[in-house]
Parts: sequence; C-alpha cells; structure tokens
Amino acid sequence: MSEIAQHRIETAHVRRSPRYAIFIVVGAALGILAALVLTFAFGDGDATSSSTNVTYSASQVFGFLCLVCIPAGIAVGAVVALLLDRRFSRRTRAVRIDHERVDVSFPDEA
Repeated sequence: MSEIAQHRIETAHVRRSPRYAIFIVVGAALGILAALVLTFAFGDGDATSSSTNVTYSASQVFGFLCLVCIPAGIAVGAVVALLLDRRFSRRTRAVRIDHERVDVSFPDEA
C-alpha cells in the first residue's frame, strides 16, 4: 500500500446569506393574515356588490383577498431577503483553508 499526499492552502471568501424560502413562506403567511384581517375589518359578514347585486359570503371575500394579499406578501418577503443579502454581502471575510488530498493505491493481489 502506498500513499501519495498533496497538501495546499487556499483562500476562500465566507459570508452569511438569508434563506429565501423561509422569507417567502413567512411573506405568504403574512399575506393570509392580512387577508383575514381585511375580511372582517370592513364588514360583518355577507357583502353585496353594488355593480352586480350579487351577495358574497365572508369566505368568498376572504378567498378574493387571498388572491391579492398572498402574492403581495411573497413579493415583500423576497424583497426583504434580497435587501438582507445585499447588506450581508458587504461583510465578506477571507479565510484560509487547509486542503489535503490523500490517494491510496493497493498492490494487486494475484
């Protein structure tokens, strides 16, 4: 058995970065919460449209508001993550990495 070792020191740049999926999920959850608050803040239940004279239940109003508030919440969460990523990119630091590679070769047993 023979070993061949290669040893070198490299430099790498390390920085923190936000997890985008978490910010997007939190933004969607805040969008649902905003839709829920808006559903019950401006009415006590059923609402009648003035242009079509159709009565919408509270769950239908909540669904319509979710169609607007969830994408808005996702967009806000993504923008916050991008801004944090931009801010963290200024705090990049260089570290030294000790890189070692060992190749082991076994003799043929015949």
